[in-house]
Amino acid sequence: MTKAELVAAVADKAGLSKAQSQAALHAFVDCVTATLKDGEDVRLVGFGTFRSISRAAGPARNPRTGETVQRPATKTARFQIGEALKGALNS
Repeated sequence: MTKAELVAAVADKAGLSKAQSQAALHAFVDCVTATLKDGEDVRLVGFGTFRSISRAAGPARNPRTGETVQRPATKTARFQIGEALKGALNS
């Protein structure tokens, strides 16, 4: 599902216009991004949890050349699925 398809589906289910749905999706993404940037988790009970993860600097291998290079410390996001979503996917 693309972003445009998601906007259309949310608009249809919620009875909103596509513009309202797109604004809501952008607001959601902006809020999640800001919260993760501050180092906090975003917990959506039944759906899942977005977590900010710090990865330490260290050696990495370039798969194309096999050369070992230094990887800088970075932050990334992880998603842990919630029980209700997991149950819905496996039923």
